[in-house]
Amino acid sequence: MTNQTALIVDDEPDIRELLEITLSRMGITTWTAENVTSAKALLEQHQPQLCLTDMNLPDGDGIELVRWIQQHSPCTPVAVITAYGSMDTAIEALKAGAFDFVSKPVELPRLRDLVNSALKLSSSAPPEESSQDDPGLILGQSQRIQRLRSQVRKLARSQAPVFISGESGSGKELVARMMHLQGPRSEGPFIAVNCGAIPSELMESEFFGHKKGSFTGAIDNKDGLFRSAQGGTLFLDEVADLPLPMQVKLLRAIQEKAVRPVGDTREVPVDIRVLSATHKNLPELVAEGNFRQDLFYRINVIELAVPPLRERAEDIELLARHILERIARDYECPPATLTNDAIASLQRYHFPGNVRELENILERAYTLCEDDRIDAPDLHFGNGTEAPALQPHSASQDTETPTAPDLPEGEMDLEGFLESVERQAIEKALEATRWNKTAAAKRLGISFRALRYKLKKLGMD
Repeated sequence: MTNQTALIVDDEPDIRELLEITLSRMGITTWTAENVTSAKALLEQHQPQLCLTDMNLPDGDGIELVRWIQQHSPCTPVAVITAYGSMDTAIEALKAGAFDFVSKPVELPRLRDLVNSALKLSSSAPPEESSQDDPGLILGQSQRIQRLRSQVRKLARSQAPVFISGESGSGKELVARMMHLQGPRSEGPFIAVNCGAIPSELMESEFFGHKKGSFTGAIDNKDGLFRSAQGGTLFLDEVADLPLPMQVKLLRAIQEKAVRPVGDTREVPVDIRVLSATHKNLPELVAEGNFRQDLFYRINVIELAVPPLRERAEDIELLARHILERIARDYECPPATLTNDAIASLQRYHFPGNVRELENILERAYTLCEDDRIDAPDLHFGNGTEAPALQPHSASQDTETPTAPDLPEGEMDLEGFLESVERQAIEKALEATRWNKTAAAKRLGISFRALRYKLKKLGMD
């Protein structure tokens, strides 16, 4: 077993001794330094797997040491020890490249969690030694995507909050998931939550949990999203949709690294990394007063921009083939191929909905194409191409005259309404053909593949 080592930098002998005893009980060999100069000398002689440094040192500060280590020993994670409540200082250290921070007075359980995460990081390959050929979850060979993968590998080694910006459908959650999988928390859970999908009255309970009996309907204790992500990563998608009262509570949870369940009188410490994302312009929302500036600075320690699909057109063919293979597996059908004209049409399209829109276009084209071959007209998007129109039945095919379904009164769920109409039409066609799917597809004027797709989509298979 490799001997684990750490460097402790602090000008207070009592703090150095406390940290040294704690780490030695964890089986870690330690060196100690009381200032920046002696710390640099020790780092030149040894390559510790972790450096713990105080912020205020006699001949400099911890941030200066963090920057020096980033240049001369980038494989050594650095954690800074900050004064209680000095969140601005901690954020400055994270931006300089610190792995994480711990506040005084040092809580030993929190320190042990930090040390264990840092040692996992040291035992993994540094970013430059990672396989450049492995795309992970982010597919593509364009320069924009290669640079994005490189940034993800570097940010995965930090515990700093990262704000992932990008248009809707560009793959922000995939980026967050890849950052989690390549970091020291990869064995822990990855919890993704869409902040805009939680009702405001349930938001505090969903995030922080609740005690049994704390409100009507609380029939049992609930951990909440923060505690469910313990030891892993919490991804807050569409964070801009959080109401202002919840933003205040989220800010405290991130700063204190603790949550208070609804109905409880004490805070519960949590060890998680927070990643967030939105397609909205957060600085603009801050200027308008719709998003708290202090929360923006906490979640936006580092910003990572995901490029839109139209800026990496050379990746579209690779993405399209991958999506078609997945669709074929899902529906247990042979995979379809794209013609050169179809690929050229995709590369010319603007894709306002990005990768998500590409998936929808290909899924629709897959159901409508003939002979497992997708041509440009099958794509049916707004660049001049049209999908082949479904031909209506002649009187000889079906003597019943179709009638328009009655619309419900008041507000309606259009998508659900159309699905119910489609379901009824399919059921009638299947009953009329004694559940012969080939005959039912012909009766409906669609291909057998299209019917099979619709049956799976509607849960009728």
